[in-house]
Amino acid sequence: MAGPSKSLILDPALQKYYELTANRYKYFRWTPRHAWFSFLYMALIPGTLGYITYKTEGKWELRGKRRGDTISEW
Repeated sequence: MAGPSKSLILDPALQKYYELTANRYKYFRWTPRHAWFSFLYMALIPGTLGYITYKTEGKWELRGKRRGDTISEW
């Protein structure tokens, strides 16, 4: 028959890892490293991408071009 049986042996290291990931919020502490990564992923990267897209909006028109036409509009 398929499925787990009484002879199934669970790996203790994996069980410890699963327990740690389920309770990660209990062991989290703010450190300078965590603060830097949070700033990087929540402010710096989206801000940079937003700035780049704002500055290049309308600069390239990729639809309706023929061979030999330039893609830059200005």
